[in-house]
Amino acid sequence: MSAPADPQALPVARLGELETSEPGRRWLLDGLWGQAAVGVVGGSPKSCKTWLGLDMALSVASGTPCLDAFAATDPGGALVYLAEDSLATVKERFTGLCLHRGLDPTTLPIHVITARTLRLDLDRDRLRLEETIRRLGPRMLLLDPFVRLHQVNENDAGEVSRLLAFLRELQREHDMAVIVVHHVRKNGGANAGQSLRGSGDLHAWTDSALYLRRQREGILLTIEHRSAPAPPPMTLNLVTDEDSLAPHLALASAPPPAPTERRARADLDAIVLRALAAHPEPVSRAYLRATLRVRNETLGDVLAALATAGQVIRQGDRWALAPGSVPVPTSHIERTRNGTG
Repeated sequence: MSAPADPQALPVARLGELETSEPGRRWLLDGLWGQAAVGVVGGSPKSCKTWLGLDMALSVASGTPCLDAFAATDPGGALVYLAEDSLATVKERFTGLCLHRGLDPTTLPIHVITARTLRLDLDRDRLRLEETIRRLGPRMLLLDPFVRLHQVNENDAGEVSRLLAFLRELQREHDMAVIVVHHVRKNGGANAGQSLRGSGDLHAWTDSALYLRRQREGILLTIEHRSAPAPPPMTLNLVTDEDSLAPHLALASAPPPAPTERRARADLDAIVLRALAAHPEPVSRAYLRATLRVRNETLGDVLAALATAGQVIRQGDRWALAPGSVPVPTSHIERTRNGTG
């Protein structure tokens, strides 16, 4: 019989008894943000940090891909506090993003904190925030921007670390991702994380981090993860749909697929057909790209070849199986292409 636990000792467990992450819950947004990860969306003013944070919140709440490319693998509620935007502006931005994705904003589990101020350096506000999280049980918390959440010296590592420790406690207690929007210094270092304004504890604290920098050709997005390799930087643009006039961020090109998920071109035909067969309604190319994790150019070639073979049809900006078509072996598709089937 084991000895009773000593109340004065720290709790411990054998290595083999520690819980392991479920394979499907490694990511909150596949490749973009870790499941229940804390971190920063950093960038200079007017670099679309808030747009990206709202896009992430909408993806988690709706289960739709962030930036139309990063699948939401751990969907749930989102709790948002935007200190520098009016509530009308917050609603307008979310409504535009929903319009772009064809979502009804009134049905989504997105809650907006409407308090005039929220101070993480005040016991009263910390208690109110934690009680709100306990009541709603969100999968992610978005706080924008960090500078409006306190009145401590951002260059004082001790003061900043106490604020970050509180957010880490919230993350662990409620199994929730915490995303903080923050500014970078005007003359930051070559490393994106080291360019964050204030104490270096912010960079050390992050599990996942996204950095935005304006360039002539668009906004450069750099991704960092504590325990996963980072993809190459990619370019974003703030665009407006011609039909809906809904502003949203969009990738200039699709992110490259993970090395373990690269597929032979011959296999992609059948995979795309099976994906379309699983949906009674037409689906967008962006959805297929995010779901199948293939390059945009490759997917375009496959869809064009399948359309020529009479296997799929295009309906506006969406794709579906052609009437009477069913997923068939790849070899049959290849014979149809070559005129030998």
